[in-house]
Amino acid sequence: MLAKSQEWSLNIDQVVAANPGLSGSITQVVEKGYLADLITKDDELTAVLHFDSQSRILSVEDPQFIYFLRAITWSQFAGEVGFLSVEIPSKYDFALSFAGADRDVAEPLFRALQEMEFEVFYDQNEQHRILAEDIEDYLRPIYQSDAQFVVALLGPEYPKRIWTRFESEQFKTRFKSGAVIPVWFTTAPPGMFDESTRVGGITFNPATERAQQISNITDLLRRKIAERRAPAPSQD
Repeated sequence: MLAKSQEWSLNIDQVVAANPGLSGSITQVVEKGYLADLITKDDELTAVLHFDSQSRILSVEDPQFIYFLRAITWSQFAGEVGFLSVEIPSKYDFALSFAGADRDVAEPLFRALQEMEFEVFYDQNEQHRILAEDIEDYLRPIYQSDAQFVVALLGPEYPKRIWTRFESEQFKTRFKSGAVIPVWFTTAPPGMFDESTRVGGITFNPATERAQQISNITDLLRRKIAERRAPAPSQD
């Protein structure tokens, strides 16, 4: 963003407001202190960049460095340092869909994915954004298209709740495109989610040790999204 800016500085709050699809990623980098630490702990970066955590302004201190930023081919640079891409295909990497009775599973799964720096839609994390909004209008695009994957936690209460029925109506057509990952609870009656068994999913047993199961689910989701985002092999 600095490379594309006409100025030598960026106001982070203005950047977030202008790029709502990137707000989660940018906010994590700034509010968790990663940006400030990156700059202050590296003498070479300190010589060319400055970040004021109070005003949340990132600025270039060296005119040669701004020229350097503008000359970089960013997609190539990202690949060289180990990132799959600099393109963001969806506002969210994952959207969690679950009944309130299974929040004790959804919450640690959300935290585990967030620790891996994925952008995850989890209702309680967005209460401030939902305030005063039409809830159906707010949720509809998230489950229809704004999340690359919908992770449906299919516990016994899932088909009985109003909002999970609403959410599933939004994403049910995405099964065919491989965008829905079902997590079947062993406590749900057999046959309750027959439609979801047409795609690969994950089995979760609430009666046994949960932490390791959630860790395993998180790792599977990480591997799935990495595979989906991997660039196609070169034909050269």
